[in-house]
Amino acid sequence: MAEMKSSVKIVWNDGIAGNGILNADYLKTDVAIPESKGGSGNGANPGELLVSSATACYMATLAVMLETRELPVVKLSVNSEASITDKGFHITHHPQIMLSASATEAQVQSAQRAIEGAEKGCDIGNLLKKAGVVIEAKGNASLESR
Repeated sequence: MAEMKSSVKIVWNDGIAGNGILNADYLKTDVAIPESKGGSGNGANPGELLVSSATACYMATLAVMLETRELPVVKLSVNSEASITDKGFHITHHPQIMLSASATEAQVQSAQRAIEGAEKGCDIGNLLKKAGVVIEAKGNASLESR
């Protein structure tokens, strides 16, 4: 894994019921403690930020893989879900890849394989897995309607 450095700053106001502003190079967002933990809920909570990071890494890895394979992608989206239970932390990515109507069956299959490959190639996801997070990808590749 290549070295990665980031700088993130949060300025917080008003204690547990307050919120903060998170700033990074290309990210600015409100953050807060969830209402369920006594906070205001007026901002992204740490769990959402963690899942967002894993999703962004997965999406970027998938986009690179699809472009490297020179697939005719018309639309690419990912919806991710996370659950924390007594059994642990689980993230499931649900990518949807739409290829142009002229794509071949081999290209559809290549896109389908990329769904799993991107999950294995995401550096952030791999770090989370080392910490015991279960991450999987369940999605599909389809053809654009004619």
